[in-house]
Amino acid sequence: MDKTVFKNILQILIILIFNNFLAQKTPEKLPENAVNDTIPKKDTVVLKKESLEDVLRTKADDQRRDVPKRMTFLNKNAQVKYQDMQIDADYISIDDNKNIIFARGKQDSLGKIIEPVVTTQAGKKYETDQFSYNTKTRQAIAYNARTEESEGVIVANKTKKYNDSVFAMRHGLYTTDDYFIKKKDTAADYHLLASNIKLIKGKNKSQIVTGPIQMYIERVPTPLIMPFAILPFSDKRSAGILIPSFGEREDVGFFLNSLGYYQPIGEHFDVKILADIYTKGSWNLRPEMNYVKKYRYSGNFSADIGTTVRGIKGLDDYTKNSTYRIAWRHTQDTKANPFLTFTASVDLVSTKFYNNTVNNNYIFNQNVLNTQQNSTVTLTKRFLKLPITITGTASYSQNFATGFADLRLPQMNVAVNQFYLFKSKTGMRQGLLENITVNTGFNLTNFVNTSEGELFKKEMWDKMQTGLKNNISLGTNTTIAKYFTFSLGANIDNALTTKTLNRYYDPLQNVVVDEMDKKISGYSTFSTSASIQTTLYGMLKFKKGSAVEAIRHMMTPSIGFTYSPDFGDTKFGYYKNYYDANGALTPYSIFEKGIVGTPSSGMVGALGFNIGNNIEMKVKSKKDSTGVKKVKIFESLNLSGSYNFAAKDHPWSIFTINGQSSFFDSKLSVNTSLSIDPYKIIYLPGQDAGIRTEDFGHFSVQGFNVQLSYPLSSELFGEKVDYAKKYSAKGEIRNENYYFDDDNYAHFNQAWTLNVNANYAFSRGATRTGSQIASVGLDGSIKLTPYWNINGSTHYDLVTKELAYTRIGFSRDQRSFTINFNWVPFGQYKVYDFFIGIKANILSDALKYKDRSFTQPNAPF
Repeated sequence: MDKTVFKNILQILIILIFNNFLAQKTPEKLPENAVNDTIPKKDTVVLKKESLEDVLRTKADDQRRDVPKRMTFLNKNAQVKYQDMQIDADYISIDDNKNIIFARGKQDSLGKIIEPVVTTQAGKKYETDQFSYNTKTRQAIAYNARTEESEGVIVANKTKKYNDSVFAMRHGLYTTDDYFIKKKDTAADYHLLASNIKLIKGKNKSQIVTGPIQMYIERVPTPLIMPFAILPFSDKRSAGILIPSFGEREDVGFFLNSLGYYQPIGEHFDVKILADIYTKGSWNLRPEMNYVKKYRYSGNFSADIGTTVRGIKGLDDYTKNSTYRIAWRHTQDTKANPFLTFTASVDLVSTKFYNNTVNNNYIFNQNVLNTQQNSTVTLTKRFLKLPITITGTASYSQNFATGFADLRLPQMNVAVNQFYLFKSKTGMRQGLLENITVNTGFNLTNFVNTSEGELFKKEMWDKMQTGLKNNISLGTNTTIAKYFTFSLGANIDNALTTKTLNRYYDPLQNVVVDEMDKKISGYSTFSTSASIQTTLYGMLKFKKGSAVEAIRHMMTPSIGFTYSPDFGDTKFGYYKNYYDANGALTPYSIFEKGIVGTPSSGMVGALGFNIGNNIEMKVKSKKDSTGVKKVKIFESLNLSGSYNFAAKDHPWSIFTINGQSSFFDSKLSVNTSLSIDPYKIIYLPGQDAGIRTEDFGHFSVQGFNVQLSYPLSSELFGEKVDYAKKYSAKGEIRNENYYFDDDNYAHFNQAWTLNVNANYAFSRGATRTGSQIASVGLDGSIKLTPYWNINGSTHYDLVTKELAYTRIGFSRDQRSFTINFNWVPFGQYKVYDFFIGIKANILSDALKYKDRSFTQPNAPF
């Protein structure tokens, strides 16, 4: 071809190409490997909305683009990034026509998925066998999807994503087993299985809603089936159903215990309603409300209202009793108001509540053994500039043995802070005058002893008494001759009351009648005391080579004198006389059975003594770094008594000895007391009550008590064995190590505890034989395996030779939950109780009874 012609053709082509670029908008440069649709060239161009709202980035070891089909294929180490989503898989295909991204996990030679597709979106990771995503509708379908939410994981056969907030799943399981979540095990130790699951995600809260759901343990189905479930994934408290424990009690039948519902109310309140249901007709309803305000106060209201049915209707053993219990606890934060505090501990129960309760928690906690119940509400006012404290109290004390209760409503105490009567001249207080301290206060009380049926009725108000007491106490001390402490004291009591006693003998009824006169009366009493005390030390050293190096004895003797007049004298008017059935003139105090107490009768001019002792010894010890150790023989050993110079008979008091000590490195604790009567007691033939004579020197034991407590444990009997060095064979289960000997027996550190308590008490008084109490109590636990634990307590009466309250408990520690079984095998309440407790916070309240608080925000399903 001619060079000129070729040159002209080349120029024409360059001009045409240049004009074509001028006629179109120059597109933005696409990133490497980006997929972009082409737009057909037309005279009039109408742009359609792009299916991709962001750049789709891809990478893989092998990439192929099928332009006619508008398909992209990624093989091996494939990855796609689109908006906030990232897909990692062995194979990914992108269909631009259908706007579909399809991903599949790595397969083995048989087509089984051995590595999943991993999809990450908004910080959440999802694992699937296959995954399909529509970039236009943002919907997705996944097969065998594994979704981690909060502390658990969901595995579903098929999952459909409708949008970023709603996921629908078919045949899915949920578990919190950490080993399964971390893929240390292919099977969860428990899971909840449902045919249909919906996962709903919110900005601050997510939750799972299911249809019928069943619990499996080690892939074995359990009878724990619920018609629906709601699992909240949130740091906030959520409402939900409480799953009960179940068991059997001999007197009331099979039961569901603590079935209920939990409902939070705002930030400061929540409500829980529990129910106990028994097959023989007994029932119990237990509402409870908790409240808290940070740095201010916290508390809760609770109640037990129910009916206990025993026996068969129509037979003699049939009984039906209604019971109630109302409780209120309130605690004020000390930082809220240091000058005004309010506390409440109210617990009101029906008289036979604990004998007829159907709440098994009271049995396992031994509340059924209660003989008394106390309630108190207290308001305390302090002042910044005034040295006084005002305390207002309302109290209610129930005695189940008598059926009566003591009510104090209201009771006010005004206490004046201790102060010195005289100022110090030098700044250092010296002498008796400068050390005089004064304590005083007032106490106003309204008191009545009434029955449950009279409570807040006219009969109760008629019996109520009002009393006002004032106490003034003065004391001082000084040092004499460097080694002696000399103390002086005086005590003054003043009292007023609205009711006094009038006692007389009614010959027609042959009874002594006590009447309460409604009139204001009062008394004043005083007493003085003086004492001197010192401390003496003694040391006994032994020869070299002896196991005992020395014994040290510290003695603290004290002598005191007390004086008070005879307020039983008729000139005071505090005591009166009446003629008894034998015609004998018998004195009594008009303040007996009153609220302000009774003035003392008879002059007191008593010289008392107390000798305190502390005895220790030093013994050689190779275990101690110093080569010696101290052993306490007696931490304290006190002897006390008195002689009343003003007494007309029996001037000597009963002598008392109290001792306290501990042995075996302070593990064994021993407390003992002994009372001795120095006067001879004679007994007439056929009579058990004795007569106390004036014959001094015939010492007899009137009372003796000893209490022993010894906490035993596996640590006290040697150090832990290093099985890693002792045995070569090793096996690991759930991060716990087993070691095997030559015979293939497993070994592990088997921890156990055993608390031994023993008590013996003898009380004789003036009787011939007296009475005694002797018992031994055991409380302990032992690990049969690292995951099986047995615990229990029992009490054996050595006098009646019978076992008292006994409880046995078994617990099994699984990876993600525990199984507990409690059993009371005999006694008045024979009962067993079984429940399952999930360790994860998300289900901790769902599958076992557990008191909620505001530090446990997650609710159950």
